[in-house]
Amino acid sequence: SGFNSIGHMDTMSQGRHQIGHYKEGEEFIQNVFHVLSQIFTGKEKTNLAICWLQYEISKVIQCLQAKKKKKLKAQGRKSKKLAKNFLKAPDNRNNLSLWKLYAYLEWLLGNTDDSRKVFDTALCTAGTGGLKSAQLCSLSLLYAQLEVELLESMEGAVTSRAVHILTKLTENGPFVPYSGQVSPVNVLKARKTYEHALQDYLSQTADSDQDQVNDTDQLVNLVGCYALFQYLTVGIDAAVLIYTQASEKLEVSGSQKCENTGENFEILNFPTALEAVTLLHTNLLRFHMKIGVYPLNPLREALTEALKRYPSNQSLWRSYIHIQRKSHCASKARRFFDSVTRSTNSLEPWLFAIQAEQMRKKLTEKVQRADVGEIHCTIPETGLTNRIVALFEHAVQSENGTHCPLLWRMYLNFMV
Repeated sequence: SGFNSIGHMDTMSQGRHQIGHYKEGEEFIQNVFHVLSQIFTGKEKTNLAICWLQYEISKVIQCLQAKKKKKLKAQGRKSKKLAKNFLKAPDNRNNLSLWKLYAYLEWLLGNTDDSRKVFDTALCTAGTGGLKSAQLCSLSLLYAQLEVELLESMEGAVTSRAVHILTKLTENGPFVPYSGQVSPVNVLKARKTYEHALQDYLSQTADSDQDQVNDTDQLVNLVGCYALFQYLTVGIDAAVLIYTQASEKLEVSGSQKCENTGENFEILNFPTALEAVTLLHTNLLRFHMKIGVYPLNPLREALTEALKRYPSNQSLWRSYIHIQRKSHCASKARRFFDSVTRSTNSLEPWLFAIQAEQMRKKLTEKVQRADVGEIHCTIPETGLTNRIVALFEHAVQSENGTHCPLLWRMYLNFMV
């Protein structure tokens, strides 16, 4: 018992309680990890450790979202112990991906100073690869992003720790922990270095015939670091400009390659790079809107364009639903969902369309029940209910929907 529910029901609420990981299912997953870690060696074992740690982090995030402090404490202790054991292994000591996950875990648990120490240690031992090292870029990007999230406004951004991290990355020297404001000369030098590095990378991807996964990963990290640096030192428009340039260049490179090789666009690595750049772009816009005043339209346009291209990207859909909740006009979003579901076989647009309507229904009921007693019994909200049922009906008739247990469970849950 419990196995059939692994990971699928965790988003559904049962009364007031969120359904989390089932005990038996959790034991099963832990056993699988333990058995595999004894079989694998070398690189495979390290990759397994990374997956295992990512899984532990997902449980920590779940505890944070459900606001369960006791459970978070216990889960945090277990996850940290596991991470430390991984890093003690001789093969893993210099693995920046594991260090990155451990630092992120500490950050999520609220141990900001400990997390900074882990990040600093990892950057100090990582050597002097600078912008050429994909792992170093990735580590610095996450560190800077987390630091930026602590900012309450853009006023003190230029003197922040994030600018120090992103500037140090361009200097190709050993990393020095943050001690105060970065000098304006170093900021200018860093900007030039980023500019040249990005131009080199983009001209390489346009010319090269063999695109390796590492190259595209590196390009995404580089674009992320440069845009974040520009955001902190110049402003949001400068950052958006870099994302736009990189996206245009990647689109051109991708379509040229398709013509040259006759291959399908989806097979190459470019769509994944383009998708990752789009995600960074939309996340930055969302953050900027949270801490300052900025129009909603640029974000809405970026999301609708991206979702037409990547209809199965859940993070993009989540952002889209989040911004649509703020607008009182549902028809625009409904038309968009309708057009996407017609043009793709992905199930995500259906699931998110249903979720958006259910949120709207919840909101309507909340308003109707406010301070008036039992008024909701006399004015039933049938329009939204019928719309949701119709969405479920269409979704389960689609090819992928018929075979999706989650969709059927959601339907049953709603009808109950």
